[in-house]
Amino acid sequence: MIDFKNVSVSFDGLPVLVDVNIHIKPGEFVSLIGETGVGKTTFLRLIYFDLLPEMGTVTVGDFSSTTIRKHDIPWLRRTLGIIFQDYKLLEDRNVYDNIAFALVVTGVQQSEISRRVLRVLADVGLSHKRNSIPDELSGGEQQRVVIARALVNEPRVLLADEPTGNLDAGTAMEILHLLKTINSRGTAVVLATHNYEFVRKSESRVIQIKENKIIDIDHPPTGS
Repeated sequence: MIDFKNVSVSFDGLPVLVDVNIHIKPGEFVSLIGETGVGKTTFLRLIYFDLLPEMGTVTVGDFSSTTIRKHDIPWLRRTLGIIFQDYKLLEDRNVYDNIAFALVVTGVQQSEISRRVLRVLADVGLSHKRNSIPDELSGGEQQRVVIARALVNEPRVLLADEPTGNLDAGTAMEILHLLKTINSRGTAVVLATHNYEFVRKSESRVIQIKENKIIDIDHPPTGS
């Protein structure tokens, strides 16, 4: 599903990722760890083609970084759900409208929007908060809204960039459990974080950015 072949990228002449080769299978849960600033967000940006490699090829489903045209990138992104480090919620809209907005801009019919939004609200346990505005929610609830918004397009892959960085340990574990549930339904998850102790509890495949390379350092037990 996601394939990096000999991928290199740098900023201002400084290498960030060098000759990266990694393959992520459909439905896999992968945790990407590394210290702040080593390139975790860069890796995710390469997946949703916000950044193209200077060398090598990134392939996501049927899309390749070497052949994709600029106007086709939005079609790629419709196959992905993206959870950013900050919530990026619309403060003047309620929970329902924040999630629905992702469908409105792509021209989905109103009846289908309602069906999908209500479903993902139930999935993240926030049906009772549909009319609340972001300021009325806790940090954990806001993150659940962000996850619901990322899921409403029914993506094949969910990318999560430090989704628990601003949360207490208990709430972070709730979010991890939610991500694992989403993954169990067939959606691939790529979780970027600096907290290895946290990802150990995910029982996922763990890859690490170290010295501009990405290496596998752990896999879930056989049969999991």
